Amino acid sequence: MRTKRLEKVPTLISGLDDILHGGLPRNRVTLVSGAPGSGKTNLALEFLYHGARNGEPGIFLGFEESAASLRQNALGFSWDIQALERDNRLFIIEANLSPETLVAGKFSLKPMLSIISHKAKEMGARRLVIDALDVLLQLIEDPFVIRAELHYLSHWLSQQGLTTILTIKPRDGHFRLLDFFYSMADCVLQLDARVLNQITTRRLRVIKFRGSDFGRNEYPFVIFGTGLRTIPITSIELKHKPFKIRCSTGIPRLDRLLDGGIYRASCTLIAGEPGTGKTLLSATIVREACRRKERAVYVSFEQSALAIVNNIRSAGLELEPFVKSGLLHFITAMPEATGAEEHLLNLINAVEATSPHLVVIDAISACSRMGGTQAAYEYLMRALNLLKEKGITIILVNQTSGSRDQLELSGIGISSMIDTVIFLSYIHGEGETNRTIQILKSRGSAHSNQIRECVITDRGLEIIDAYGGEAGVLTGTARKVQEARDKLSKLRQESQIRSKELELARMQAVLEAERKKLEAEMANLTTELKALKMEQEIAQEERKKRQMIREYETRKPGKRK
Repeated sequence: MRTKRLEKVPTLISGLDDILHGGLPRNRVTLVSGAPGSGKTNLALEFLYHGARNGEPGIFLGFEESAASLRQNALGFSWDIQALERDNRLFIIEANLSPETLVAGKFSLKPMLSIISHKAKEMGARRLVIDALDVLLQLIEDPFVIRAELHYLSHWLSQQGLTTILTIKPRDGHFRLLDFFYSMADCVLQLDARVLNQITTRRLRVIKFRGSDFGRNEYPFVIFGTGLRTIPITSIELKHKPFKIRCSTGIPRLDRLLDGGIYRASCTLIAGEPGTGKTLLSATIVREACRRKERAVYVSFEQSALAIVNNIRSAGLELEPFVKSGLLHFITAMPEATGAEEHLLNLINAVEATSPHLVVIDAISACSRMGGTQAAYEYLMRALNLLKEKGITIILVNQTSGSRDQLELSGIGISSMIDTVIFLSYIHGEGETNRTIQILKSRGSAHSNQIRECVITDRGLEIIDAYGGEAGVLTGTARKVQEARDKLSKLRQESQIRSKELELARMQAVLEAERKKLEAEMANLTTELKALKMEQEIAQEERKKRQMIREYETRKPGKRK
């Protein structure tokens, strides 16, 4: 007989089914273990809620929270538990006990489990949650009673055909409950809430899953506005599309430096010191995208949306019409406000809601304030993977210390994910400071390696062609002084060249006159020579004739000497 593959039940909890490679084992037991506040009850209740809405009624047996509290908490996620109860798709059994309660003597779970069996048949239940069973067991004095009841529960669950979640809090005691639960469960999820740099973060890990593979990392998750959500980075394969189409930055000279603009679906880092024009440049790229009727999301960790719009307006860029039209959406929050996971989910929710073509994150240097460098790294890696897979163009803004030797310009360790690096910096001259721009990297594309001066005007950021001197690239007043010197030198050279040209022309005229005079003399001599030659020929002819006459006279008959 051929063995069937393990059937799974989708939890429909965002990201969890990716970690579980499809869902929880059907008709088997899953243990969810974690400390208070780690999210066990929320996960279990959401599992029931999604099942009840998708044709799998469920029963919730709780030993800690009241039914009224559960219903109220569910409304915070917009889950209408009461509507499902009225439709007989969800049933809550309230079995919470007072902390002062102590169970002594004979005790059995059979009556309660019998009630569940009857109700499950009546409503056609397919899912079951037993929440905080450890609360009940901790009140039982006799460890042998606990052991017997747990064995009975395990046997009962195996006979019911229900996909079950048990939630417990690990406790130290005379009986090691956790070991028993781990052995009876086919799937074990471990949740925890930890505080790092005064920011609370939650983590989920699959300890075991009989008969199935699963994601083996530790995954951050949040309890968000619609429930529990996690983003497993290992589920995001490297499906980044190759670059083909370029789009304009909105600055023609910058487009030429980039051999036509930035590639669509690429990641561009704009790095530089404070005040060099990073936000202005990123806003210019956003404006150009919105002019093409493309949607954009701007994530700001350092300025409010109003502050960005007003500051950019002073440089001649207007973003407010795009905000009003819905083409531009801002996400603004202090990095310390929440953990990295919630910041990431805010971004993902905005991406899912607006389907943008362009996303700006300003500034990634602030991400370490979400809980440290590792939290910043996880936030950015997950965000970049997701955005690249969706074919979204990414602009990252980063504030550097000013050292060009710091080639790890992201400061977070994500340079491998960055395709183009635009570096803005200062050149300090005599009594003034000027801005420069350079393309340090552009993967898969030709690009200029020259340092160019850039200025902020009332028409935005403008790039000036490179101007080099003996000491390097010249900017500002030094550039103007050198331009004046070069112009004067040019005028002198032009004057000298003109003088030489005039002198040469005069000499050519003299030479031409001499040539013509000599040609005239040569012509006269030629004429005289021809006349002499003709006279010579005539004289020779006459001599020949006279000779012939003499010879004739000599040969006449009768003439004697």
